Amino acid sequence: LVVLIMELNDANLQTLTQFLRKTLDPDPTVRRPAEKFLESVEGNQNYPLLLLTLLEKSQDNVIRVCAAVTFKNYIKRNWRIVEDEPNKISDPDRTAIKANIVNLMLSSPEQIQKQLSDAISIIGREDFPQKWPDLLTEMVTRFRSGDFHIINGVLRTAHSLFKRYRHEFKSNELWSEIKLVLDTFALPLTELFKATIELCQTHATDVNALKVLFSSLTLIAKLFYSLNFQDLPEFFEDHMETWMTNFHGLLTLDNKLLQTDVSYLLLYIYSLYTARFVTAIWNLLVSTGQEVKYDLLVSNAIQFLASVCERPHYKHLFEDQNTLTSICEKVIVPNMEFRSADEEAFEDNSEEYIRRDLEGSDIDTRRRAACDLVRGLCKFFEGPVTAIFSGYVNSMLAEYAKTPRENWKHKDAAIYLVTSLASKAQTQKHGITQANELVNLTEFFVNHILPDLKSPNVNEFPVLKADAIKYVMIFRSQLPKEQLLQAVPLLITHLQAESTVEHTYAAHALERLFTMRGPNNTTLITAAEMAPCTEQLLNNLFKALAFPGSAENEYIMKAIMRSFSLLQESIVPYIPTLIGQLTHKLLQVSKNPSKPHFNHYLFESLCLSVRITCKANPATVSSFEEALFPVFTEILQNDVQEFLPYVFQVMSLLLEIHSNSIPASYMALFPHLLQPVLWERTGNIPPLVRLLQAYLEKGGETIARSAADKIPGLLGVFQKLIASKANDHQGFYLLNSIIEHMPPESLIQYRKQIFILLFQRLQGSKTTKFIKSFLVFVNLYCVKYGAIALQEIFDSIQPKMFGMVLEKIVIPEVQKVSGPVEKKICAVGITKILTECPAMMDTEYTKLWTPLLQALIGFFELPEDDSIPDDEHFIDIEDTPGYQTAFSQLAFAGKKEHDPIGDAVGNPKILLAQSLHKLSTACPGRVPSMLSTSLNAEALQFLQGYLQAATVQLV
Repeated sequence: LVVLIMELNDANLQTLTQFLRKTLDPDPTVRRPAEKFLESVEGNQNYPLLLLTLLEKSQDNVIRVCAAVTFKNYIKRNWRIVEDEPNKISDPDRTAIKANIVNLMLSSPEQIQKQLSDAISIIGREDFPQKWPDLLTEMVTRFRSGDFHIINGVLRTAHSLFKRYRHEFKSNELWSEIKLVLDTFALPLTELFKATIELCQTHATDVNALKVLFSSLTLIAKLFYSLNFQDLPEFFEDHMETWMTNFHGLLTLDNKLLQTDVSYLLLYIYSLYTARFVTAIWNLLVSTGQEVKYDLLVSNAIQFLASVCERPHYKHLFEDQNTLTSICEKVIVPNMEFRSADEEAFEDNSEEYIRRDLEGSDIDTRRRAACDLVRGLCKFFEGPVTAIFSGYVNSMLAEYAKTPRENWKHKDAAIYLVTSLASKAQTQKHGITQANELVNLTEFFVNHILPDLKSPNVNEFPVLKADAIKYVMIFRSQLPKEQLLQAVPLLITHLQAESTVEHTYAAHALERLFTMRGPNNTTLITAAEMAPCTEQLLNNLFKALAFPGSAENEYIMKAIMRSFSLLQESIVPYIPTLIGQLTHKLLQVSKNPSKPHFNHYLFESLCLSVRITCKANPATVSSFEEALFPVFTEILQNDVQEFLPYVFQVMSLLLEIHSNSIPASYMALFPHLLQPVLWERTGNIPPLVRLLQAYLEKGGETIARSAADKIPGLLGVFQKLIASKANDHQGFYLLNSIIEHMPPESLIQYRKQIFILLFQRLQGSKTTKFIKSFLVFVNLYCVKYGAIALQEIFDSIQPKMFGMVLEKIVIPEVQKVSGPVEKKICAVGITKILTECPAMMDTEYTKLWTPLLQALIGFFELPEDDSIPDDEHFIDIEDTPGYQTAFSQLAFAGKKEHDPIGDAVGNPKILLAQSLHKLSTACPGRVPSMLSTSLNAEALQFLQGYLQAATVQLV
């Protein structure tokens, strides 16, 4: 790898400044080339140091922040050294970055400090502690600076380094790393904690000082949480009194400035502290107002009560009826109310509202915490709690019934309470799977949910409508089918609601209902039951995409995909108009892809349109190509990286539908698919290999005839792929298709080179995955070209090579091959070697004949050998670095498994018996004598069974 060096001079700083400025330009014709330029120079030595110089010294603040973000993303993409991938950061640069970054981070303004802190944690994840042993000491010494801008920078970086301890699996490496951290960090952190608490008392009246000190205390609490998460270390056990007394002091501190993050303070509180903390937190909850700024504090405090009340040995704290009533009245009900802040979010920030309410990212909301507390209390006190709340629910609903316009929020809280009470267990796939028997869900649905869904004005009381839709969605497994069928047309009507939350919930509810399974594993709701409202469903879904704010609504697009999948051939009449709308949408989003889920479902919907229509009439494939190719061409020309893997999959699907010929429009594109730049992105590899396989399958002859000059390029792709441990199997997929579909004469000059490349890789790094793929390829070659050709090509590379391959690879490793098609190829190939290769009968290879037959019988009869050497367990799961587009498999572009042997061989065991019979008639007496001398008895018995089944004998 040639490394270009960019000098650290003013001219280069100037150039970099210009290009960074252009990357902020909203015009893609200015922005994209600038991004491409930066991508092209990021492998050069000194590039990261130039970025660091800019973020330190540039006069323009925008450029400093832009350089910091670019630097962080560069580190994210390139710092990890991945086997088989080029290392884009030179060693001198790595050393220089680690030597300067901590100082730079601590002396930068907060915006830049955050970016550099993230970069340090990315580097730390790879290099700390082995390759960066002095990082911690360098950070800890800064605690003494007394400057809280610096101290908070250190704490923030330490937090980003240590927070992974909360979710790492236990291992010796992890323990030793945490021990090393504790040895250096625990005492200074405790001293800093005490000193900061003292400073809080000294500056109790200084608002600005307290804000800084409390932000430090929050970070210290987070670090305490991370360092104690795996286990309670001895150091903290010895100093628990110090920490807990001060935490308790913070909780009871009557200072309205304090909105600290309580959750981290409450991890290791033993029984001797619990009662004290429960009282403190109870008082805190009762005295804290409804303002949004206290949300985090209140939700963490309620979560603490929820976790305490679930534990049997604290049950006594909650047993008293008055205590339960008091908790319900003073904590749960007030925190379930729909506040004006929630209303604002519902109307003006619907995306965030949906994420919190539907996707469960509402961990830190009051409502979610109150809901968890209800569930926690129900664990031991289900009867009394349900009774207390039933009273509240009835009075709230009565208030609403009196004056709906003023009191609609009462009904919202009632529905939320019923949901909290009724839900015991929930999954993404089925909604609520276990419900509280004391709550009658069906009756509540009929009396209070259905009326809202049936109301003729879909835009009235949008919050209650959204609640009603959500009720159907989460209790879908509990409600009877007839009620769900009653709800479906009503949900379709709600797709026309102007409220983003309401029409999004309607789309999501329909999508979830369409995935439900009935008794015999078909969908619960059938296409026939949907027939009366199919047209309205499709119309309303596509119209909903036109609402402001829903142009790229992933829930609507997922519902479109699911509707296509459910309705199947019922959608064929509508496809001509719908495909136009889908391609227009694709063209729009390809200008600036920003919603990955939306884009994924859009491509899935395209695949379904193609699949369903062409299943009914394969000739329609050309009209899809006419509609899609102009957009695909634009995506390819503009190199829209996020979309390329999808485009290749849809093209494969289209090409595979053609009968055995390849249209000219595809041939024109063929040379472009071999460009090395496409193959450098890991996300492109699986779909591109599949597309090339489709080209070979439909047009091997055409390629040999009219694009023979491209064969070296095709083999170049194979060569690149088999050099990589992560992608070698893809290289074999391509090679197998070349061997199977290209005319033999077009490959004569390349065959030997192909085998030489494979042997070089075998010598360099022989992994189980590579050997399995190699065995399948060798046997496919034998099936296609004959056993003699296989033996001759091996021996032309090196004398006696054929025997070595049989002895060292085929016989000992064939048991590892898995997959029905792969096994069939190997069985037929080995049978051919045994029975159609004269060299096996009368040269020094004859000694391998019986061991090979024994291996084949073992291959038929013994369990597959799926053992993998210890050092190979992680080869397949290399992380894709940072922002590279990962490959997303389209479920509805799936490819049927292809069997190159097909019906020519039904049962390989019968084929073996017939082939041995044929061989024994050609040289009578030889086969039985070879069998009787060295085949073991058990294998011989199995072989007799094959011969009987084929009704043949050996002579």
